[in-house]
Amino acid sequence: MAHATSRIDAHHHFWDPARRSYPWMAGDAMDPVRRSFTPEDLRGALDEAHIDGTVLVQTLSSPDETREFLHLAAATDFVQGVVGWVDLTSPSVGDDLDALLADPAGRWLAGIRHQVHDEPDPDWLARTDVHRGLAAVEMRGLTYDLLIRAREIPAALHTVQRFPGLRFVLDHIAKPRIDDGQDELWSQRMPALAARPNVAVKLSGMVTEADWATWSPRDLRPFVSQVVGWFGVPRLMFGSDWPVCLLAGSYQAVLGGLIDALPGMDAAELDQVLGANAVRIYQLGTDLRPSVLPMVSFYYSRFVTGWRRPSVGDMADRS
Repeated sequence: MAHATSRIDAHHHFWDPARRSYPWMAGDAMDPVRRSFTPEDLRGALDEAHIDGTVLVQTLSSPDETREFLHLAAATDFVQGVVGWVDLTSPSVGDDLDALLADPAGRWLAGIRHQVHDEPDPDWLARTDVHRGLAAVEMRGLTYDLLIRAREIPAALHTVQRFPGLRFVLDHIAKPRIDDGQDELWSQRMPALAARPNVAVKLSGMVTEADWATWSPRDLRPFVSQVVGWFGVPRLMFGSDWPVCLLAGSYQAVLGGLIDALPGMDAAELDQVLGANAVRIYQLGTDLRPSVLPMVSFYYSRFVTGWRRPSVGDMADRS
């Protein structure tokens, strides 16, 4: 079936437990996905679902994994971008990002993510050293994926307000308690975050927040409807969260369940959610990052004494 725009899965993973340890994979419940998952394991599902491209997302706090994913993207026809990891709190974060971007496969780096919801401190995102790292991410034209729950939304809101020029992507609709049928704290805190125009959201990771054995689109619908109302169609993206999603259903079931859970949309709106928005927000297949990278250290250093946007005078000083 032909579509007006490319269809993009904006969130999936690869991993190999024989090569690396994944702390989040502990417990018997994870046994079905405790094996290697490679591009060839995903290819058939993408073909069946008519998905043209993907965004590969980090699974570990590991720069080595990120470099490996960049080279895997370069060698895999359907991977169009990588959301990787760097230590945002490191004094060398700018150099670390530059090293990834300078890699022969660096053009596939689309964004950065950290497992914020695993941090003991709910205000981790609001820390000064984290903000210094986010300033480096912004200056390099990358996105930042927010992996949070309702607990971390206040710190996330503070952060996205501090960085109005940085594109943020909220993963997994902030993981509400779908299995409970409602999540009051999530419902109270999400509207303020959604009101920030620099925040987009992935309709992803929902089936594993529902009952793995009995979920249906009806369980997802109240949460999806709220998210669509808060964010609007232009800031919504589909993500499968494959292969984590296999704990609760097949790739086709996840995609079909989302489409069934969405409120009524015309073909053009559905094309945005299923692809066009991801291409635009992650700048896939383009080279839209700032061309003034020599100025990065100048602007980045301003953060230490109170970061601000460059003025015309700043530009003149550097000419």
